[in-house]
Amino acid sequence: MKKSVFIALFALVFIAGCIVYVPRPYDEPSPHEGNYYGDDYAGGSYEGDMDSSYFYDYLSPYGYWTSHLKYGYVWIPNGTGYGWRPYSHGRWMWTDFGWTWISDFEWGWAPFHYGRWGWDDNNGWYWKPGTNWGPAWVTWRRGSAYLGWAPIPPGVIFVPGTGIRSLPNRLPDFLWIFVDGRYFYNTNLSRYVLPRERNLTIINYTVQETNIVMRDRLIINNGIDIDHVNRISRQRVTKHQLANSPKIGKARIDRGMIEVFKPVISKNEAASPKLVIDRNEVKEKISREKIRKSGVSEAEWEVKKKQAQKRELEIMEKSQKMEILEIEKENEAEKRAVRTTAEKNKVEKKYKEKSEKLKEQHKKEKSRLKQRHEKEKIKVKKTKIKKKVKK
Repeated sequence: MKKSVFIALFALVFIAGCIVYVPRPYDEPSPHEGNYYGDDYAGGSYEGDMDSSYFYDYLSPYGYWTSHLKYGYVWIPNGTGYGWRPYSHGRWMWTDFGWTWISDFEWGWAPFHYGRWGWDDNNGWYWKPGTNWGPAWVTWRRGSAYLGWAPIPPGVIFVPGTGIRSLPNRLPDFLWIFVDGRYFYNTNLSRYVLPRERNLTIINYTVQETNIVMRDRLIINNGIDIDHVNRISRQRVTKHQLANSPKIGKARIDRGMIEVFKPVISKNEAASPKLVIDRNEVKEKISREKIRKSGVSEAEWEVKKKQAQKRELEIMEKSQKMEILEIEKENEAEKRAVRTTAEKNKVEKKYKEKSEKLKEQHKKEKSRLKQRHEKEKIKVKKTKIKKKVKK
């Protein structure tokens, strides 16, 4: 009898040791997803109960609801401007919830704090609604010169007790947003966002960090270490306290306090948008709305776009030049550390090769940027031709 019990226990231990964690793919919904905040989460009072149907009504004037093959109803914003990406028009602030995104958009209280942003090759960025409020649903990258972030895609679920500490798959390089670390805390951050053609090179200079946790029943994005941000931004970042705003819309910042509209949202599986646009029609509608919503004529829009493209090239060249100068500094420092001429020549050769390789990457980046700008011209011409045919 004792021998049988021992054999059974040994078998159980062996089987348990063979269990392997298999990460969930992005497009597979989790059965554990839910609203993990209790009734006391909001900390303030909001009149009436809110559920996910509120997003459908509120966001409709600011974009289009369409149906996604994997995620159901998703929202695509319009009138966002040239080169827009989620978490690009606004600023980062350090709060008692960790790194918190403060959006420039009136509707920013919803899509940057609930749900997830995803990318579609046909229609671009889309937002999948969710019910859990977070300061920012992003993962981070940090380096000695750059700081970056990217939206955590749909399918990556926050689980209490575990949070989000890593992503199951590597994100495509074009999803990342990078800035020179000196401008990370700038109030006009979008002016310093580097062209996505730079991303592949910068990713090799940075390490990824994902650290979204739950503490005292609150979701916190610890992200990049605050001391690292202080060093790279060359300023001391101050901590702000987050408070609930009874008023819907943009966050309000005043004397170390940030008031944000963050109601508790419950799920409503039966809810649906009043108007759902066919996914094949959304792309053309958004192209037209970008111009109409900007409040300028097509000619003025073209001028603004060219200015933005020029700035993209300038900011690319500036960051590339900074990288070459950094290599030259490292070269001189290492040469000073050695004594013989042979050793100095060896160091010189090493850094020359490193510099030439980087310059080659820079040429490729610039070429890809110019190709994109040319494609954007072709798209505009095609749109104009379509309008003439319709008339």
